[in-house]
Amino acid sequence: ECGKSFTHRSSLISHQRIHTGEKLSSCDECGKSFTRSTSLKLHQRTHTGEKSFSCDQCGKSFTQLGNLITHQRTHTGEKPYSCDECGKSFTQSTSLKFHQRKHTGEKPFSCDQCGKSFTHRSSLISHQRIHTGEKLSSCDECGKSFTCSTSLKLHQRTHTGEKSFSCDQCGKSFTQLGNLITHQRTHTGEKPYICDQCGKSFTQLGNLITHQRTHTGEKPYSCDECGKSFTQSTSLKFHQRKHTGEKPFSCDQCGKSFTHSTSLKLHQRTHTGEKPFSCDQCGKSFTQLINLITHQRTHTGEKPYSCDECGKSFTHSTSLKLHQRTRTGEKPFSCDQCGKCFTHRSSLISHQRIHTGEKLSSCDECGKSFTCLRNLTLHQRT
Repeated sequence: ECGKSFTHRSSLISHQRIHTGEKLSSCDECGKSFTRSTSLKLHQRTHTGEKSFSCDQCGKSFTQLGNLITHQRTHTGEKPYSCDECGKSFTQSTSLKFHQRKHTGEKPFSCDQCGKSFTHRSSLISHQRIHTGEKLSSCDECGKSFTCSTSLKLHQRTHTGEKSFSCDQCGKSFTQLGNLITHQRTHTGEKPYICDQCGKSFTQLGNLITHQRTHTGEKPYSCDECGKSFTQSTSLKFHQRKHTGEKPFSCDQCGKSFTHSTSLKLHQRTHTGEKPFSCDQCGKSFTQLINLITHQRTHTGEKPYSCDECGKSFTHSTSLKLHQRTRTGEKPFSCDQCGKCFTHRSSLISHQRIHTGEKLSSCDECGKSFTCLRNLTLHQRT
């Protein structure tokens, strides 16, 4: 039928049942059928709860001897299966097999609906549920449904607050092992993902893939509203909020809403007064890291942004951008009342107060009001 070879005749006979569909053994409990009596025996243990093989180190029990042997390697640290390409070692031969597909690019499991391919059969099965709409698992807390039981398990931790994976360096805990491994690289400095174009290294594969798009110019995520394209799906998601007006993150102190969780976090520092970034030269503190970096340039004298036209240099990219407008004459901010244009947004805001009559600043000496703080300062000098 398929040409596959076996060392034992019995193995061939069992294999041939895959082609014929013959199933010799069935479970008395649930009726499930099997091509081999040993497979039936292992299955029956799921009903009886029998776990005949116990670990003498920790007492954990298993239904199969092979699973016990694999488990014991977590105690001994033995990893007998190693990759010929990169030398990475594994406790299981199947883990090595899956890993090798990263090097070969092999994705043997493909969806007959859309043609998408996968390295794991389980990934294909989960993917196919997108087409069928089948949701096997639902959360008892909120009713949210999932196509994969592992996704449900991870979701449930958002309700329980369980963080099973802890860093032995700093004690920080995580809901997923992968997140812990990525975090530990902040301590070790390990950056295993290297760009073959420029040599830049990254702690996560996803960050490398995103970075490589700066070389290729690829922007695979585009907005249906305006057609603008992005290198990251998250950037598209944030952009789309400009069209929808959605601001899902709100401050519990003042009620102000934001499109990004990071913007909310920065805003909350205005209430708490927290300034976690300090200058080691003068001790001045800042709410944002970028503000500290910019400030440090006042000590170093560094001005990394220079004008192509006149060569003038600036500490901020925004300062360069504003300077360039003085040469091009660009005034991108226009008043919707009278049409007057400005090079700075702040100038437009001050100008609009002429139309609204709003006066933000008044003189303590004579009570005269001004639409612009700078005009008040100049007035007070009189």
